[in-house]
Amino acid sequence: MANVLVVAEHVDGQLRKVTLSAITFAQEAAQLTGGDVEVLVLGSGVDGVAEELSKYGVSRVLYADDAAFQNYLAEYYAPAIVACAQQTNATIVCSPASTTGKDLLPRVAAGLEAGMVSDAIDVFDDGGMKFRRPLWAGNVITTVEVTTPNKVVSVRTTDYDSAEPTGDTAPVESWDAGLESRDDVEFVSFDQVKSERPELTDAEVVVAGGRGLKSGENFEMITALADVLGGGVGATRAAVDSGFVPNDWQIGQTGKVVAPQLYFAIAISGAIQHLAGMKGSQNIVAINKDPDAPIFQVSDYGLVADAFEVVPELTEKLKSVVE
Repeated sequence: MANVLVVAEHVDGQLRKVTLSAITFAQEAAQLTGGDVEVLVLGSGVDGVAEELSKYGVSRVLYADDAAFQNYLAEYYAPAIVACAQQTNATIVCSPASTTGKDLLPRVAAGLEAGMVSDAIDVFDDGGMKFRRPLWAGNVITTVEVTTPNKVVSVRTTDYDSAEPTGDTAPVESWDAGLESRDDVEFVSFDQVKSERPELTDAEVVVAGGRGLKSGENFEMITALADVLGGGVGATRAAVDSGFVPNDWQIGQTGKVVAPQLYFAIAISGAIQHLAGMKGSQNIVAINKDPDAPIFQVSDYGLVADAFEVVPELTEKLKSVVE
């Protein structure tokens, strides 16, 4: 049976929402292979994450609880995933196309001698299993066929809805990864950016600013609007390169890809590089004083105005509504 194995992502004992989108992809792929969807959780003290995942329409959840998995190291994770795929007869291994996924999955593909598809946005059967993925900042969609028996796929999760609880619970089993200690690799540190705001890739509302805001201090009106809406804060590459905001806020082809319910593009011109990271948003609101700014071509709502005047006013009005 050709099963599909999903590698789950979690942070500080909390399941990352992007994993649920990867499960949706896996369910579509499993319908084509006739197999089951199984989930693998690697970590330390992750039995709670495994139990949570059992509710989302999968056949089984395996978890490997080992101190060596407490911090992500591809040299430990990749061999474990390869072994799990082989033991579970998984012909497809998938995970979110996140920073971790992009680092991890090529190693898994090498271990399985499998072809790999990056940033998959669709899977279908057309005389063989095929995938669609974006190229050239999303301006071209290409169809890819992987002819190896095993396949590894990183999933562009913004193109898939999150899996929903089904009301049933799948079996949850402890799995021994047979991990061998190594002396050629060592975890040093993880400089995590901590914030009370939601992670950009998980947020339902994102408020982003561009170089038109002119300084980091002026981004305070962006964060104020985001806080009123309970959203995440993003920025263009130009704003990041100018030193206005940290790199972790960058949205675009070389940054994070987001698709929230509501996206505010404030003082953002709409360069192709930025559009590649946010044009999948369900509702885009653009505020820019240039009526010819390309951002208005993709926005659902556009306001030609000076952001320094209208954003504080909008924030105050929303405050009165929310409160």
